[in-house]
Amino acid sequence: MTASVSERAPAGLPPGMAVGIAAGLGAGAFWGTTFVAPLVAPGFSSEDYTAGRFVACGLFSLAWMLWQTLRASPGARAALWPDAVQSRAALGLSVLGYTGYYLLLVYGIADAGAALPALIIGTLPVWMMLLGKPDHLRWTALLPGLLLTASGMALMMDATAAEVSATGTGHFWRGVLLAVGAMLSWLAFGMLNARWIRRHPEVKSTAWANWLGLAAGLGGVLLWLGWGTGWDGLVSRPGFGGFVFVCAFTGIGSAWIASVMWNVASRRLSTSLAGQLVVSETVFALIYAFTWSGDWPATAQLLACVLFVAGILASIRAHR
Repeated sequence: MTASVSERAPAGLPPGMAVGIAAGLGAGAFWGTTFVAPLVAPGFSSEDYTAGRFVACGLFSLAWMLWQTLRASPGARAALWPDAVQSRAALGLSVLGYTGYYLLLVYGIADAGAALPALIIGTLPVWMMLLGKPDHLRWTALLPGLLLTASGMALMMDATAAEVSATGTGHFWRGVLLAVGAMLSWLAFGMLNARWIRRHPEVKSTAWANWLGLAAGLGGVLLWLGWGTGWDGLVSRPGFGGFVFVCAFTGIGSAWIASVMWNVASRRLSTSLAGQLVVSETVFALIYAFTWSGDWPATAQLLACVLFVAGILASIRAHR
């Protein structure tokens, strides 16, 4: 796999970096689906979406761990399950990057639509580049990618805010604040998660994704028991089958698979470059949102996406 990716990589790009970039972009493609999930299966509460997604992730993680345990030798089985310290780390980070983050995001989408929260989450690359710059890298090297990404965000915010305000639906600024809260929650997760997995190279990316998934599944169950719709009410609601599909798809795809990919990217890339790749989530989310709605994006939105992609390429060049 590494060889095939490196063969397609641009000249001069180290194979490890190429794998990390591909993994980061793959994670962005899966993460982008969360922005249209409430639009695909409408009629369910934010708590139901969040709980369902992470219960699905937790069940998949548990099934994967049990399957690995059955296949592993007796001596290797202990490494598949977390100890007390690892469990506490997984629980804390799962709140920041999974249940807490996604609940804030779904509330934000309900108030402000899908496009603007996607944009606000898209500011993560800027903050991660600022906070995670390697010591040896000069600020002037990061400046082109930073300016391109910031310009794209400013352009998109102007176009999207006008579009959402014109509809007269929802609570626009409340949605903005909720999306900002989601962004800050994931920013903390991204920084702390990258630090944790670099300090624990003995933990495989899939094992860490499983532990986070189990912790998120527990949080999802507690959220559903406390604030979710009762089982009878869920089953009797129109569109329940679509709701289950959306929860399973986002729970396995944008939670578990994306987590494995992001762990791979975080191990191979600096925090600043990995953070820059988060902007791909915004690009994919906008593509999915526009495809679902059947609307062609405005010229300003298309130009913003071009600037986002150019920012990624500039950042890759700077880190190479």
